[in-house]
Amino acid sequence: QVWAVESGGGLVQPGRSLRLSCAASGRTFSTSGMGWFRQAPGKERELVAGINFSGRTYYADSVKGRFTISSDNAKNTVYLQMNSLRPEDSAVYYCNVDFQFGPLRAGDYWGQGTQVTVSS
Repeated sequence: QVWAVESGGGLVQPGRSLRLSCAASGRTFSTSGMGWFRQAPGKERELVAGINFSGRTYYADSVKGRFTISSDNAKNTVYLQMNSLRPEDSAVYYCNVDFQFGPLRAGDYWGQGTQVTVSS
C-alpha cells in the first residue's frame, strides 16, 4: 500500500520562506519520480515542480528561481523549498509519489495536502 504525508505548510508573510516535506512509503522510486502540485480555490490543480530518481528537475515558470525541489531517496522523501513567497502562491500543496517525469503527469498516489497561505 502506498501512502504519503506532507508537512511544513502554514501562514507566512510575502517575501518569506517555507519548506514542505513529503514522506512516502510503499513506492519504488527507481521507477517513478515525485512531484509537487498545488490547487487554489476555484482553480485546477497545477504542477509546481517534479524530480526523478536521478535528480533531474522540472519547475513551472511561475516558481522558477524561487522554489527548489529535492529528494532523499534513502528516506523516500521529497522536499520543496519555497523562497520569496507571493500571495499568488497561496494554495493547498499536494505531493504525488508516483509522478511520471517524462510526460510530466501525475500518478495515482497523493498525499493529503498541506495549506500554504501567503499574506501580510
